[in-house]
Amino acid sequence: MRTATLLLLCTLSLSSMQAQLTLQSVATGLDRPVGITHAGDARLFVTLQRGRIVIVDAAGVREFLDIRTRVRCCGEEGLLSVAFHPRYAENGFFFVYYTDLNGDIAIDRFRVSADPDRADGASRTMVLHIPHPVNNNHNGGQLQFGPDGYLYIGTGDGGAGGDPPNNAQRLETRLGKILRIDVDGDEAYAIPVTNPFVGVPGARPEIWAYGLRNPWRFSFDRATGDLWIADVGQDRLEEVNLQPSTSMGGENYGWRRMEGSMCFNPSTNCNDGSLTLPVIEYGRSGGACSVTGGYRYRGTMNPRLRGVYLYADYCNGVISGARENAGGSWSSELLLDTPWLISTFGEDANGELYVADHADDGTLARIVDTTPPAPRRRAVGR
Repeated sequence: MRTATLLLLCTLSLSSMQAQLTLQSVATGLDRPVGITHAGDARLFVTLQRGRIVIVDAAGVREFLDIRTRVRCCGEEGLLSVAFHPRYAENGFFFVYYTDLNGDIAIDRFRVSADPDRADGASRTMVLHIPHPVNNNHNGGQLQFGPDGYLYIGTGDGGAGGDPPNNAQRLETRLGKILRIDVDGDEAYAIPVTNPFVGVPGARPEIWAYGLRNPWRFSFDRATGDLWIADVGQDRLEEVNLQPSTSMGGENYGWRRMEGSMCFNPSTNCNDGSLTLPVIEYGRSGGACSVTGGYRYRGTMNPRLRGVYLYADYCNGVISGARENAGGSWSSELLLDTPWLISTFGEDANGELYVADHADDGTLARIVDTTPPAPRRRAVGR
C-alpha cells in the first residue's frame, strides 16, 4: 500500500450551498474499503471487506487487525465495520461486525495490545450472533456508539428481493432492524431498560427501530445526537430516515409495506399513519441504485458545508448534500460527480469527512471545499 498526495475529481459549484468540492487523497492501494472511523485521536481506522482493519495517518498505512480466517467474503458479505468504545483510551475495547463462515452476522469484541497500533487477535469475545439463513445479501453492516453510550447495530432484512419472510416488520426477529445493546456489563451484552420493546411479548428486546431493508450506513450527528439512517431500496427509491435525538425508539420505517414514500407490499393502502417516512429519497435515474449514508458535517475546515448532510450513491458515484429548510423539510443538491463506487463515509476526531472507493485498489479521500473566497466589498463613503 502507499500514500498519495492529491487526487482531484470533477467539481460542481452550488449556488445555494456555495461549495465546490474536491476529494483529496489520503491513502491508496486499499483492498475494498467499506468503513472509516477513528478512536479519538489523529489515526483513521479503515475496514477492508476481506477481513482486515488498517490504520491510516501521517506515518502511512499499517495493519491493526486481521481476521480473514473468520470472515466470509465478498458480494455484500465480509468484515463490514468497526466501532471503538467511548472509553477506548481506558479499556482498549473495540467491536467488529462481520459475516462469519456460515454466512451469519457476528458481532465480536477485541482489545488493543500493548502496542497501540496492533490489536490483540487472541482477545476475541463473541458479543452477538444473528442467524442469516438462505441468502447472502442484505447483511446490514454498521456499528456506531450513540451519545447514550449504547452500541447501535444495523441489520438487513435477510436478503432475496421483497423480504419474502417479512422480517423487517416482524418483531420476533432481529433482521431488518436497528438494534441497541449495552456492552458495559459482565455479560456479553445487556438490554437497556429503556429499549422500546422490553417486556413486549414475542418481541426481541434488542430492537430499537424496525421496518428497514438494508441500512448499510447510519450515523449520529455529533452536535445534536440525531440519528441518520440510509436504507437501500428495492428497485424504485433510495431513502434516508432521520430519528431525532429526543426519540424513545420504536419507529417503523416502513419496509416492506413501503419503499420510501411509495407502497410496496401491499401495493395500496399500505400506511395507516403509523409509519415514519424518509426525509430524503431519490429514484433510480442516472445510474443510481444504492444509497450510501454519510454524516451531517460538523467540522471546521469547510465552513460552507456546516449543517449539510452528505450522502452518496454507490453505483453512480454522485455525492449529494441535504440542508434543512425553515419548515423542517430537507432539500438535496448534487455536490460532486465522481467515477467511484462510494462504499462509505467517515469522520475523523475533529469532524472532518472522508469517503472511500470500493475497489481492489481503493482510495481513501478527505472531502475538501475549494471554493475561492468571495471578493471583499469596499465601503462607499458619502
